[in-house]
Amino acid sequence: MSWVTNVMLSVDPEDRLNAEAFSGWLDKECPRREPGMGSSWHHPSAVQLLVMDQEESFFRVWMIRDGALRQYAPSSPDEEDDEFWPTAGS
Repeated sequence: MSWVTNVMLSVDPEDRLNAEAFSGWLDKECPRREPGMGSSWHHPSAVQLLVMDQEESFFRVWMIRDGALRQYAPSSPDEEDDEFWPTAGS
């Protein structure tokens, strides 16, 4: 697993302070792989975390549902699947 990841976070405007706290968590705690998202979000259903690992070619969408961070889309095909890459001449 890579330690390099691109992250985009989309939240409700009321969660600006939580987004700033999340940014601080990324800067200070994320490398230790500690859980960083709690239930303090004003609108947890509006939180969308888009993550793209160093070896990946597209962002994965994660959302908070039932108090847990879950990946929603896309999960496949991924870069390891033959159908992900176009064939020559297509």
